[in-house]
Amino acid sequence: MLDRRPSHDDLVDHLVRSTSLQRGEAARVVLDVLAYFDETTETFVRRRHRELQSGGSVNAEIFERIAAELPHRAVAPPELSLRQLRRIVYG
Repeated sequence: MLDRRPSHDDLVDHLVRSTSLQRGEAARVVLDVLAYFDETTETFVRRRHRELQSGGSVNAEIFERIAAELPHRAVAPPELSLRQLRRIVYG
């Protein structure tokens, strides 16, 4: 059976030519970046909440920061209120 996943060989080739990365390393970087940008808004909010909370931030700061970060994602989600962000984390 054929593998139907999209090929990113052209991007891997570009990274090999333009950096000191070997082909395997470049392929891993491409897959890591794609996985990062494949993250849903809800997953991003939960992950950032955990990260910021473990860094000692309090919820008021955390939700303000997440709200400020969301518009800068590769595909920005619709603007979410602080209440909507809390509901993503706490249900």
